[in-house]
Amino acid sequence: MAIARKKRLNLALQGGGAHGAFTWGVLDALLEHPNIEVDGVSGTSAGAVNAAAFASGLLQGGREGARECLHAVWNDISRAGAPDSHPGHPMAYSPSLMIASTVMRRGLSHLSNAMSPYDLNPLNINPLRDILLDRIDFEALQQDSSVKLFIAATEVASGSARIFRTGEVSVDVVLASACLPTLFAAVEIDGRSYWDGGFSANPDLVTLISESTAGDTVLVQINPDLDPDLPVSSDEIVKNIARLSFNQPLRGNVELLEACRRRPAHIGRAARRLGRHRMHLIDGSPHTLSLGADTKGNPDWRFINNLRDKGHATATQWMAEHLPNVGKQATVDLYSRYFRERPVA
Repeated sequence: MAIARKKRLNLALQGGGAHGAFTWGVLDALLEHPNIEVDGVSGTSAGAVNAAAFASGLLQGGREGARECLHAVWNDISRAGAPDSHPGHPMAYSPSLMIASTVMRRGLSHLSNAMSPYDLNPLNINPLRDILLDRIDFEALQQDSSVKLFIAATEVASGSARIFRTGEVSVDVVLASACLPTLFAAVEIDGRSYWDGGFSANPDLVTLISESTAGDTVLVQINPDLDPDLPVSSDEIVKNIARLSFNQPLRGNVELLEACRRRPAHIGRAARRLGRHRMHLIDGSPHTLSLGADTKGNPDWRFINNLRDKGHATATQWMAEHLPNVGKQATVDLYSRYFRERPVA
């Protein structure tokens, strides 16, 4: 009987708030496949949360441990934000509460745009801190992780990306990566202040490829790279401003990879390795494109589970169609996808 060959790859996980539940589903499906080995994970914002839970769970309990940790983190996030949406809660799925929750979430969104988090949340309360500390053993992760982590945050002073490696990943690093400046005060690490990593790397591809040993990377995209409809309402405009802003760093990475691919004779060994790297894509944007901007802050358990199920199904289909190509050839041309036309030779 032939033994199935191991497929070694990296994962690059975009941020997107509650839409990151799609990525949870993707990771859950990949963990079910016994022949997939992950060398490095690059994550930003919600992608950083998923990355830390994935790596910590693997360390504590292997594949099943990673699946359990991811489920626990997302379950805790939902319970903290929408306890009434869970089965068994006396008011679960109450239509009146669902309407009230939507109105409150939109009201808080508008309020956060009008007031500084230093005024709106002077104690800087962030439920995610306790959830992460409860579910992820950061000390063990720093000392003995089988997966290389690359967590992106944005230095406020310069706007530059700071990529935190495995040995540096703490609860503050993950919170910094997910720190939306309209909701939370900047996170200070080593005397420097940081905001959401999506402003500068969403996610970082170059460092991940350069410092890992795998020859393939799967990008899990949850932010649509193209929206054909002209935004006209205020909510649509805000949504598209965020989409464009948080996709720009990724486009920059893709341009660099393409430049390395096209000019191998004129660049060094490290750059040639970037150009040879095989890219793959698990695309969640068809499921997130129609969602409103406020849904990124929607902790409703049904909503989160629905996205998780879509992520699982999308990853399962991707594995059936493209996993045999891992280790052999790329299955997506990111440059053509993001820039719409091939450069003239």
